[in-house]
Amino acid sequence: MDALKAEKAKLQADCTATSNNLKTLQDSYAALERNSNDALETNMSKNRELLAQLDAKEKALAAEQDRLNKLNSELASNTKRLNELESMIAAKDAAMRKLKDTLSKALNAFEGKGLTVEQKNGKVYVSMENKLLFQTGSWAVGSEGRRAVVEVGKVLAQNPDITVLIEGHTDNDKILGNIGGGIESNWDLSTKRATAIVNILAENNGIRKQNLTAAGRGEFAPILSNDTQEGKAKNRRIEIILTPKLDEISRMLNEF
Repeated sequence: MDALKAEKAKLQADCTATSNNLKTLQDSYAALERNSNDALETNMSKNRELLAQLDAKEKALAAEQDRLNKLNSELASNTKRLNELESMIAAKDAAMRKLKDTLSKALNAFEGKGLTVEQKNGKVYVSMENKLLFQTGSWAVGSEGRRAVVEVGKVLAQNPDITVLIEGHTDNDKILGNIGGGIESNWDLSTKRATAIVNILAENNGIRKQNLTAAGRGEFAPILSNDTQEGKAKNRRIEIILTPKLDEISRMLNEF
């Protein structure tokens, strides 16, 4: 009986110890499960946050790609227009070079008589000194000067789209008294001389009158100093400035 009682006590102690171990294991498992759930929830929250960030970045990337595609399209369009513009300008320059060469040939007979033809700034300039065109204080064009202007008119008639500006220029000698029937100033004289050239050009029916403009600049645009007689002679001149039609080029420039 004593032995059985001792065995029973031992078994009860083992049972109690085992029960305590089981409870300890259960508590450890429960804690581990709680920690695992908390970690999983934390990870899921982080994953949701990362996915949201990824979605936002994908949307931003798509928007940036759309903007880049639009810029590339605009660049391609602008490049095409720029190439067209450059081709158009090159064609205008070539046409003006041809016009300059044609005028030089047509006016070859007046070489060394105060007449020059040059191309600059996309325009052609025909410059005639007054010794070829006018007597002192007069705006009546002499016979040889008339022949030169008529030759210019023949070339212009073959280029109807050219804009023609005729500028009259004088030296800085003041107008004294009534010269030639009431000229008031160098400005007045230069304007009358420019108008006289316009009238001769207008006699050619092939020239569009709306393309002709007369302007007097008096003494205010000299090409040389008026301190010498040679400088004064060079400043007394008519300049015929020929400009190509630039409407289409201006339109294209405004589109940029």
